[in-house]
Amino acid sequence: MEEPKKRMLSGIQPSGDLHLGNYLGAIKNWADRVNEYECYYFMADLHTITVRQEPADLRKRSLNQLAQYIACGLDPEKNTLFLQSHVPAHSQLSWVLSCYTMLGELSRMTQYKDKAAKHQDNLNAGLFTYPILMAADILLYQADYVPVGEDQKQHVEITRDIAQRFNNIYGEVFKVPEPLIAKTGARIYGLSTPGDKMSKSIPEGCVFIMDDADTIARKFKRAVTDSDTVNCVRYDKENKPGVANLMNIYSTITGKTFEEIEKEFDGKGYGVFKPAVAEVVNDHLAPIRDEANRLIKDKEYLNQIYREGAERASYVAGKTLRKVYKKVGFYQLDK
Repeated sequence: MEEPKKRMLSGIQPSGDLHLGNYLGAIKNWADRVNEYECYYFMADLHTITVRQEPADLRKRSLNQLAQYIACGLDPEKNTLFLQSHVPAHSQLSWVLSCYTMLGELSRMTQYKDKAAKHQDNLNAGLFTYPILMAADILLYQADYVPVGEDQKQHVEITRDIAQRFNNIYGEVFKVPEPLIAKTGARIYGLSTPGDKMSKSIPEGCVFIMDDADTIARKFKRAVTDSDTVNCVRYDKENKPGVANLMNIYSTITGKTFEEIEKEFDGKGYGVFKPAVAEVVNDHLAPIRDEANRLIKDKEYLNQIYREGAERASYVAGKTLRKVYKKVGFYQLDK
C-alpha cells in the first residue's frame, strides 16, 4: 500500500505584488515539490492588518496574488490554494493557542523587535501575537514541513514549542512540524541593500515579478556591487555581498554553479554582468507576467479557485479544531 504524502504548508502576505525573492526563495521551490508533498498554500491576509491597509487595495492584491501564484506554477488542481480569512479556524485556533503561549516567548521574537522599531506609531497587540496566528496556520493542517527562509526559522521553533506544550497536556493532538530550507535561492537580498533580504518596503531594490523589462533592466543597472577597482565577478558573501547576491540570482535561474559564473564573466566586469543578470531574470519572468495578467482578467475563475481551496482547507482545518475544542473542554453540539 502506497504511503500517504507528507504535508507541506506556507503562505505569503498579499501586501503588494510578489517579488523575485518570493519567487526564487519560495514559490519556485513550492511548485517543484507538488509530486512529493500534499501542499497547502495561502494568501496570509489576516497577517497583513498589523499594518494599516487600504481595504480596496487589500482586496485587489488578494485576488492578484492568487493569479501570480498560479502563473508561477502552482497548479490549483494539485495544490490547495486559499485565502487565510476564508477559513475561520485560523483565528479560532489562534485564540486557544494564545492561552498556551508564554509572554516571554513572544517578547524574544526577533521579528517583533524589528517590526516594533519600524511601526512606533501603530504598536498594536497583533504585532506581538503574530507568531501565535502563524502557529495556528501551521498546526491546523498537521503540516510535516514548513518551507521557510533562515530568518523565519524562529517562527517554526515557537510553533514547535507551542505544539509540544499542548501535546504534553492533552496527548498527541498536533503534529510537530519541521522547517524546510532550500539549499539554493533560500534568501534573495535587495539590489540596493544587499545586507537585507529583498523587501516590498524598499521598492527601488526590489524586482517585482510584474515589473516590465525596462524596469527590471534599470533596477539591475543600479544594483549595489562594491568598490573593487577591477570589477571582479567572484563569489565572496562577506566582502562582496552585492555581487554574491547577483550571482545567487543568476545561479538559481540558470542552474550554473558559482565557479561556472566566475569563469563566464572572467575579465568582463560588472558593466557586462549586471545586464546579463537582468536579461535572464526578464526572460524567466516574462511568461509568468503574461500569464498572471491573463488570469487577473478572469475574476470568475479566481473566485472559483478561492471557493474550492477554502472548502478543502476548511475540511482539514475543521477536523483539527474540533479535536482541540474537545480536548480543552468546550461543549460540542450534536449534529
